[in-house]
Amino acid sequence: MQLEERPAGSYTVVTVVDTRIDAEVADDFRAEITQIAQRGNRRLLLDLSEVAFVDSTGLGAIVASLKQLGPDGDLAICGAHDSVGSLFRLTRMDKVFRIFATADEALAALGGG
Repeated sequence: MQLEERPAGSYTVVTVVDTRIDAEVADDFRAEITQIAQRGNRRLLLDLSEVAFVDSTGLGAIVASLKQLGPDGDLAICGAHDSVGSLFRLTRMDKVFRIFATADEALAALGGG
């Protein structure tokens, strides 16, 4: 699991450089997010534009990442393809996460850009 990060105002944009977040990589994903958070990055914008598939374990890893950021943290989502966006809607996680079409749109709305 490879993640790239870049600062954007008060947020850190974390781009998943992989086509899947599934059971095979979920633990690695969580570990990478933990390292990013431990460096003081508590407000994350997760860019899923390269991700074509997320399974239930991957979704659980994303939810666990939000919880790990704590009450002062934030995790928003951007760039989700149709199938990934559908998963968020079907599981009602679109009520938990703020989801945006693009990173630019998200940063404008979140005040991070």
